[in-house]
Amino acid sequence: MIIADQVLEGRDAILAAAGHHPYARHALWRGGRPRGWQRDGALVWLLPADHGPAGGALGAATAAVEVAARLAAAGALTPGQWLHLPRLAPAALDGRLAVDRQDEWDFQWTTSAPPPQPDEERVVRLTEADHPALAELIDRAFPSTTSRPGDPRVVDWYGIRDGDRLVACGADRSRGDIGFLAGLTVAPDRRGRGLGAALTAGMTRALFADHDTVALGVYTANVGAVRLYRRLGFTNTLPRSSVRLT
Repeated sequence: MIIADQVLEGRDAILAAAGHHPYARHALWRGGRPRGWQRDGALVWLLPADHGPAGGALGAATAAVEVAARLAAAGALTPGQWLHLPRLAPAALDGRLAVDRQDEWDFQWTTSAPPPQPDEERVVRLTEADHPALAELIDRAFPSTTSRPGDPRVVDWYGIRDGDRLVACGADRSRGDIGFLAGLTVAPDRRGRGLGAALTAGMTRALFADHDTVALGVYTANVGAVRLYRRLGFTNTLPRSSVRLT
């Protein structure tokens, strides 16, 4: 049995409880019937099975873990699923929720277009014909990314070419109400030349054509990327801990 102060049915109810926070607007896809729980200052939701992570949370980290633990005990969560939770202290999961992986990252967002960057005009939208070059670049430059050609979560791919060679790429994985950048990478032998800034700025500007807010996720340990994104206007930050259940 899940004990909560309030059970919320559907996207609109959860968004209202979240105060329409940009992270909730991003995480809660349109369509489907997400379900939410509020308890002791935490808001936790579960998504339909085909929407990526099992769910997410905002608010008090300890209370969010308690709700997630009760969901797991009730069979609503299963091993191998991911939850995106508020930033957790190392001991927050002990005796509550069994996980085999925990990643620390920041959800960053902006409501303003970035300052113009050198070479930004070289950013172009890619097509399916570019998928082999995308796969080759990603395997060499960012093999750990989950954004790859053929991924149904990707709306569009963008890139920068040097002659016939693709030297930078990024995925538009917009969802919900928020534009979202993912999988941004530059070829190892082209780094340090401002291409990452050009790619990020060009993609952000393109996504503002359809969205009032653009966001991205960055691992907390990637200090250089965090610094770059802040310089480009991604100054709003929500610390996240993603856990994989075991």
